[in-house]
Amino acid sequence: MAEKREMNADFSRVLGLLRQEKGISQRKAAADLGISQALLSHYENGIREPGLGFVARACDYYHVSADYLLGRSHSRDGAMIEAEELVDASEGKESLKGSIQAKLQKKLVVNTASVLFDLLGQVGSGEAVGQAGAYLSSALYQLFRQLYRSAGGNEGYFSTDSRLFDMDVLAADMTLARIRYANALEAYQGEYPAVDDQSLAESYQGLAQAVAQVFHNTDERVRGLGISDAQQG
Repeated sequence: MAEKREMNADFSRVLGLLRQEKGISQRKAAADLGISQALLSHYENGIREPGLGFVARACDYYHVSADYLLGRSHSRDGAMIEAEELVDASEGKESLKGSIQAKLQKKLVVNTASVLFDLLGQVGSGEAVGQAGAYLSSALYQLFRQLYRSAGGNEGYFSTDSRLFDMDVLAADMTLARIRYANALEAYQGEYPAVDDQSLAESYQGLAQAVAQVFHNTDERVRGLGISDAQQG
């Protein structure tokens, strides 16, 4: 039952966002979809659950897949990404050793970071760019150092004391970087680039699919944590 409620919440949210993105009123959308405005309002607010006929019409009307409309995919065509399908934004052309899973995760992270920094470059805030780099660098440092430790490497290679590392000093550094990043964006007075999913898909063909998959994967992990916490409470 919990899974059903979450799916309905996703459907309602996406349905409303698609209408707003299209720039039309509820009355107009309802008329085009062959239902009353009151019923569409109920769908968009999660009060009532639509039948399959309406879902199919809404998909055709907004030009999206059912998986996207139901919140099961961040890709508008509903496709799940395979490693071979992703454009690799990294400059190096070396072949990556290891599993297909490693190759997929590498492309997802690299491509998403490439889009992020390109957008931040358009914003033009050097502070935001620097703090985004600091945040991601600390995350990579933690993962790499843990692997280095597990492989038996001498941690004298790193200048940060191992006790500080074990006390999550890097997590504190990431939190501070994220605060500074948010402050820099809040202080920015210029125009922001379009960052909605349609604009990203148009501006970053190939790369935007990785961004959507990163969002989807992260949302799924966080949602699972929320369910666990609720069940435990």
